[in-house]
Amino acid sequence: MTKIFLPAIIFICINACTTEIKPVENFNVLAEKYVRLGLTIGQYDADFVDAYYGPDSLKPASAKSAGFPKDSLLSAVKTLQEACKKYTDSSQTNDTLRTRATWMSRQLDAFAERIKIFSGNTSPFNDESKQLFSVEPPVYNEDHFKSLVGQLDSLLPGAGQIPERMQVLAKKFIIPKDKVDTVFKTAIEEARKRTRVRYEMPANESFVLEYVNDKPWSGYNWYKGNYQSVIQINIDLPILIDRAIDLACHEGYPGHHVYNVLLEKNLYRDKGWVEFSLYPLYSPQSLIAEGSANYGIEMSFPGNEGADFAKKTLLPVAGLDSSQVEVYFKTLSLKSKLNYARNEAARGLLNGTMDEKEALRWLTQYCLMSNEMAAKSISFIRKNRSYVICYNYGLDLVRNYIESRGGTASAPDKRWELFGWLLSNPVTPVDLLAEKK
Repeated sequence: MTKIFLPAIIFICINACTTEIKPVENFNVLAEKYVRLGLTIGQYDADFVDAYYGPDSLKPASAKSAGFPKDSLLSAVKTLQEACKKYTDSSQTNDTLRTRATWMSRQLDAFAERIKIFSGNTSPFNDESKQLFSVEPPVYNEDHFKSLVGQLDSLLPGAGQIPERMQVLAKKFIIPKDKVDTVFKTAIEEARKRTRVRYEMPANESFVLEYVNDKPWSGYNWYKGNYQSVIQINIDLPILIDRAIDLACHEGYPGHHVYNVLLEKNLYRDKGWVEFSLYPLYSPQSLIAEGSANYGIEMSFPGNEGADFAKKTLLPVAGLDSSQVEVYFKTLSLKSKLNYARNEAARGLLNGTMDEKEALRWLTQYCLMSNEMAAKSISFIRKNRSYVICYNYGLDLVRNYIESRGGTASAPDKRWELFGWLLSNPVTPVDLLAEKK
């Protein structure tokens, strides 16, 4: 009996294992096609691929054609989406493959929308947001922002219009140009120290810090793979002391650099999920990336710790007076709620219901930007369109996801645990919406 039974078990096991392995192998083929397609789109749309650290064999073998092959690219997207349905709709699919297929399918929605945008075929702001980032941002009217701005009246020193008073206060905290590098390196090192206490990072993870001009953004993380980043800081406009903290966390620790490091380590290298070797900028992944990067500021410097670090460390390094730093950071906390005004300016510009003069008014009056910063913001909107929702709506969704599961400021261990999980798994904005209360 034993001699007969043992081979039977082996036979059953071999067949069961083969049945299990085959769907995984088949899906991995789809994942490679997904990467190839994304890289092909990137041959034409230079802004599409934010990072790629997968095998060279998946890069396009031939040069791009003379014209943009919109129809063939859209057809390829549709074919891959149909193939993904075999895994998302089947009751026989294991949870891991279903999760990967769902994530990839939502990314492909964005592929299709970006192909259309690059072809000049644009959609209304909310429709575009839904296709690119899987969510529609909330809409706020002008009275909402007037009310928030009014709350700053009692906080801001001086008399006169609130935007002007905000600018007067902010100018006290402009980092001298010859101190910018020292201040940023100090801020990044502190953010890095606070993050590495919480997460075990690859031993060789590191970054290069560069200063650039003539960019529509204030900072950027160019992830190079193998746990390396280039962090660029735009020095076109004066940089405020709080931005050193914000960009250190957002672009570095525990923001974009850590997000990309953990995805590469946990999903691409450890699990072999090749789809995560490609980061398409205009996709649901960016809402997670930008939202988590902004929440990372609160993670590293919760409560008054940002103001305390600025007062005790950064302002002395910059040679600036710290007498009004507490007031300044209190205004920043309230001012952050005004960030949605930029969405409304973007909505107006893209939908044709605002001209640039009106958008400038919104950005200066409600976002409390300087004229120069407002003009830079419009340049960003013109280039990146509905991407602006990733910073504020993405932040709110990430914050709700973490805090609704117990990751509050009073439970920092839980907070960092949940945040780390979010940075290391194929989470989509739809997943975050499911947690929204």
